[in-house]
Amino acid sequence: MAAEAPSRPGIQVGPTSEFSLFFHVKPGHGEALRESLRALQESPGYRPGDYEMPIAVIHEARFVPFDNDTRLLFATSFDGPWDSYMLDFASKPLKLFDAIFRHVVGYEGLPDLEAVKAFIRSAQVSAGGYARNYGGTVKEIRKAERVNRAFQQVLDDPEAAELLQAPALAPLLAEAAD
Repeated sequence: MAAEAPSRPGIQVGPTSEFSLFFHVKPGHGEALRESLRALQESPGYRPGDYEMPIAVIHEARFVPFDNDTRLLFATSFDGPWDSYMLDFASKPLKLFDAIFRHVVGYEGLPDLEAVKAFIRSAQVSAGGYARNYGGTVKEIRKAERVNRAFQQVLDDPEAAELLQAPALAPLLAEAAD
């Protein structure tokens, strides 16, 4: 019996996968592509310091024009199954992505989920290597950040000083001192 091909491109590390897409930019579209990328960078969720991307399972994503604006790299990593990521991607308002991808060869719009998947697969190249410097899903990391902020508030509260002397809190306090 033949092994079944995975439903997702890219390499998976724990709950997170990567994929990289390489496109040819339509001749004469380099500057318009860069303007679309600037507009994306100024959009909610993508501005520096914004951490609420429309697709909540994305760890990071980047668009990189190269070869004198004749090629475009889109690289990302995300949590969960590839098919679920594609469904999430296709269900979001894609105006900003449409504004970028209209400048690449082979893009004819993303009218439905199958068109999204076909477009992605047509440009996808799995990484030769992929590593992560931290564990956890986006959801887990965001929860850890919220718990840390709440714990820092407790540490700063003078009324908590006596409670923080409890021996059971010693490991938590030692970690917080780091």
